[in-house]
Amino acid sequence: MEILDTFLQYPLLSVVIFICTATWLYRYFTCRVCKSKARMDGKTVIITGCNAGIGKATAFDLARRGARVIMACRNMEKATLVRDSIIESTKNTNVVVRLLDVSLLSSVRKFAEEINRTERRLDVLIHNAGMSEMGRNVTKEGLQLVWATNHYGPFLLTHLLIDLLRKTRNSRVVVVSSALHRRGWVDPRNPNPVEEIDGWTLYYTTKFANVIFANELARRLEGTEVTVNSLHPGLIYTNIFNPCSYWTHILLTLMRPYTMTEEQGAQTTIHLAVSDEVQGVSGKYFSNCKAETMSSPKTLTARDWFTSTTTTPWRKWDSSSVLFRRRLLRTR
Repeated sequence: MEILDTFLQYPLLSVVIFICTATWLYRYFTCRVCKSKARMDGKTVIITGCNAGIGKATAFDLARRGARVIMACRNMEKATLVRDSIIESTKNTNVVVRLLDVSLLSSVRKFAEEINRTERRLDVLIHNAGMSEMGRNVTKEGLQLVWATNHYGPFLLTHLLIDLLRKTRNSRVVVVSSALHRRGWVDPRNPNPVEEIDGWTLYYTTKFANVIFANELARRLEGTEVTVNSLHPGLIYTNIFNPCSYWTHILLTLMRPYTMTEEQGAQTTIHLAVSDEVQGVSGKYFSNCKAETMSSPKTLTARDWFTSTTTTPWRKWDSSSVLFRRRLLRTR
């Protein structure tokens, strides 16, 4: 009765507690997990940026399933420690680390050349690496850092590995995007926004570009045995929020009980990588291990997210290609 009296005495607090509890219970009981028991023995998987966060959780899971896991990471020291931990935990010794700084086109090319030279197959390519950074940040190759990491690096890597993917039957490309892509836009006249300093704007727009890229690649690969899908992993408090303001971190800390764990956040990625349910499914956007609707090209154009009245989202593909033709000549 004392608890009830307290709630009645502080109705606003009671409402807040009820909403938070209801939200936590909803997330706890509705957060889907990858139910597939599929093994990955004999299959090769590349995961970018997997020495922490959901990428690390994904690597652990796929190694447990017997896959050859290639950890494509920039921080070799940290990645090596994670690899050793994966091998010790899963008893799968077929886990290797390869150097890849996805923000540098020269590093992407070098990595792809090594993979094409040493690997006989590539069953799953998971674009997990991503970042958000405030301020003006430009790579030594002249690309906006967040764009280079979140879009241009994965765009180029996929193209350089596409023959290996096509040679491998029933291969998959998995692109980790975000529900925040719905707040993004892309100006094809400015494919390299080096003057943009707002980290959130850069994050929204690159996640938007991820979805466009995945959908268009899926369309261009119709009739092949390569599928391409993008996904939203859920709200997870990972190091991608490191550049955020002090107050944002305070808010995220308060929300931590209601966010997903890294293992939960990895479930949709794992689902798209291993599940028989999505065999042959391509050009879809997934969240919580199920396909969801996303903004259509007509909707995007109507909202003027592209500046030309005759532009469709797929113009971004051409913008990326033109920029690569210019930059790659300098990084060969």
